[in-house]
Amino acid sequence: MPSRPLRGIPIAAIAVILLAPIERSRGADWTQYRGPNHDGVSTDRIVTNWPVGGPPQLWRIPLNGGHSSFAVSQGRAYTQVVGSAVFPGEEVCIALDAETGAELWATRVRATGVNSAWDPPHSTPTVDGNRVYVLSTDLVLFCLNATTGQVIWQTDLIAQYNGAKPAYGNAASPTVDGDFVFVNCNASTSGYRLLAFRKTDGSLAWKAAAGRPDYATPIAPTILGVRQIIFNTESELVSVAPESGAVLWSYATGPAQCYAMPVVAGDIVFAAFQMGASALRITNSGDRFRAAQIWGDSSRTSPWSIEWSTPVCRDGYLYGLFQSGRLLKCVELTTGSVKWSRTGFDSCRGGILVVDGHLLILTDTGELVLVEANPAAYTELARFQALTGDCYNHPAIYNGRVYARSTKEAVCFDVAVKPLKLRPPSRQADGSFQLLVTDAAGNGLPPQRLSQVEILATSDLGLPLTNWVKLTNTTVLTNGMLQLNDPEGAQLRQRFFMGVERR
Repeated sequence: MPSRPLRGIPIAAIAVILLAPIERSRGADWTQYRGPNHDGVSTDRIVTNWPVGGPPQLWRIPLNGGHSSFAVSQGRAYTQVVGSAVFPGEEVCIALDAETGAELWATRVRATGVNSAWDPPHSTPTVDGNRVYVLSTDLVLFCLNATTGQVIWQTDLIAQYNGAKPAYGNAASPTVDGDFVFVNCNASTSGYRLLAFRKTDGSLAWKAAAGRPDYATPIAPTILGVRQIIFNTESELVSVAPESGAVLWSYATGPAQCYAMPVVAGDIVFAAFQMGASALRITNSGDRFRAAQIWGDSSRTSPWSIEWSTPVCRDGYLYGLFQSGRLLKCVELTTGSVKWSRTGFDSCRGGILVVDGHLLILTDTGELVLVEANPAAYTELARFQALTGDCYNHPAIYNGRVYARSTKEAVCFDVAVKPLKLRPPSRQADGSFQLLVTDAAGNGLPPQRLSQVEILATSDLGLPLTNWVKLTNTTVLTNGMLQLNDPEGAQLRQRFFMGVERR
């Protein structure tokens, strides 16, 4: 739809141009690990013609330790780190001002020193309204006030539910869906490892038996019209009903270490491990779900194995850091066919998102890479060094900004699509009018955006927009500006123009 026109500006007494800045569509808050749907997909629009040194940097701050990612909501960015001014050497959840990077509050979520070769914390806070849910390295579940960081309630899963800390500490984030918070406590003395807590007061809603957890976060997809929670354990995928914990379906994967989360697209669930992967078709007959493998294998040399980073799915294709992360691949979801692969992405521990038809990749050495999400070919648009330190996590997208962090620092880049601007028309020798289209800063537009721009014209503001004429006499200049000529305007006493950006 066209954007709202602004007041006309008379040009040479016979023409009027309507300046119609077109606001970008704002994406949803990035409320949890890998985005609002746990799928690594952002609905933001972003600028894709980055300068050589990367997009404009809004802020950069030092951080101390951890592989936690960012959750960003309501103007605040949350992550877990080691230490703060008040709690040196301890695990804390911090809230930053999303605009400036200034620390707003820090709350201790672990009262012991953090010592591990794998540099915890690994978990990411989850935001739900004005509450933040945090699962510490030592399996203490916290509910915090999002504005102040004050503890609303907390539950020690080891002390109260016979939980046991995984070898490298907890890496899963709490999953909030509906009225509940879902975790796997790794209970050592019973099979009741899956727990659902009421998010308001932390009381236990249900517990269910399942295998020991791996390091993956549970997800909450809707499959065949049914909401479900999928846990990835060391021996199986298990899907349960959110309200009761009743098992809907399960699939034995065998002993397989896994950090990556399942990927759901329609009725297909893809799960990858250090050795092999499985793509499952979920069916439902007579209220009985069934999971059947449609492709996959369990070999150490599998072309689909993933050690750490969860892939993303777009238009029926998986994009991920496969074969221990050494190859970025495009894989057809329904067949497992590899469409292309590419080296140059370090190792397994980077993160990958889909935004505005592109892959945004944070390598484990701190490069940000922008690639077209296109199964036909690998096309890299930009690559630059964004961070120092190790980046074993995923970036976040919020309000046209990229939020990324390492074990040493955090940074925010501005990739927001700027409004369009119609420059005032100039009269040509033949009496026609010529216009230029740029962004609000006067810069040219990338090819993808240029293809979506239309300029409409009319001599009668009383006509509905459907009756405005689309100008087709256009030329793309070498600087990315769109030039339009309007010969018909030479015969008219007045002329009005409007910019429209189609999606």
